[in-house]
Amino acid sequence: MLRFFQAAVTKLLPLWIVCCALLAYHFPGHFLFLKNWTAPALAFILFNMGLTLSQESLRRVIRQPKNALLGVAGKWTITLGISIGLAFLFFRDQPDLLAGTILAGAVPSGTSANLYTFMAGGTLALSIMMSAVDTLVGPVLTPLIMKATVGSVVPVAFLPLFLQMVYVVLLPILAGLAIQWKWESRLAPVKKVIPLLSAAALIVVDLAVVSGAQTMLQENLVLLPWLFLCVFLQITVPMVLGYCFGAGFRMPEADRRSVVYEFGICNTALAALLAMEHISPIAAVPAVANMITNTSLGAFIAVLWEPARTRWQRYR
Repeated sequence: MLRFFQAAVTKLLPLWIVCCALLAYHFPGHFLFLKNWTAPALAFILFNMGLTLSQESLRRVIRQPKNALLGVAGKWTITLGISIGLAFLFFRDQPDLLAGTILAGAVPSGTSANLYTFMAGGTLALSIMMSAVDTLVGPVLTPLIMKATVGSVVPVAFLPLFLQMVYVVLLPILAGLAIQWKWESRLAPVKKVIPLLSAAALIVVDLAVVSGAQTMLQENLVLLPWLFLCVFLQITVPMVLGYCFGAGFRMPEADRRSVVYEFGICNTALAALLAMEHISPIAAVPAVANMITNTSLGAFIAVLWEPARTRWQRYR
């Protein structure tokens, strides 16, 4: 029964994400109690991924960090460049939306990227390593990028942004790794339900962010078609280029899948939090639209790739 329920949740995750986003939009009052659970849910996903990472796979990536460094470098150049270009193309005369669109591409890779890499049969150790490096460089790069691109119209507070990224991303991964390394033999039952738990946490984030942003979304209905077109391109173009990037560097198929999610899925839930706290509420709208799109699209691609997972187990 548990296996059937888990399969129903994970395989149909794109559908659940879209349905929950619609529910949260039309009935926001029922989900506002989740507004303070976004950061804990994100941290919980990272904690779960830390629990799944074996010492052997982590050592392999550390001993051969080339693909991880290439992936991170590509994400902070290719993905970021596309985000900046699209932001100025679509929202040149709307500074807050422009800033929010750039911010959605100027944060570390999304926590769901690790989950979808796992579901799609990608190299989980590589995905987590790229997330870890992202987390280390993100608190420095994100404020600098925002200052350089829109600093004249949008103030960005460095220290609060840095601390929030460390609390939400870095510390939960380290905690999961520490527990996994110390009690690995006792975690087998827990690891079986990690995809289900992580999917549930992702849905909590979906409900919390959309319900909290419902007013902003409703006030900007006329812009939503253009906004969703912008974020669709912001996600899909880097994904396609990410796969080509991995192929160009002769990465194994599993590594290419990890790079696809590294390039295409940024931590837009974190971007929404940062936008609301450090820019303006309207600046969070692009991040919310991006989160709805990247979680559903990322899950859809993972479901398409999932049947081939066992073929690539040797890479993990």
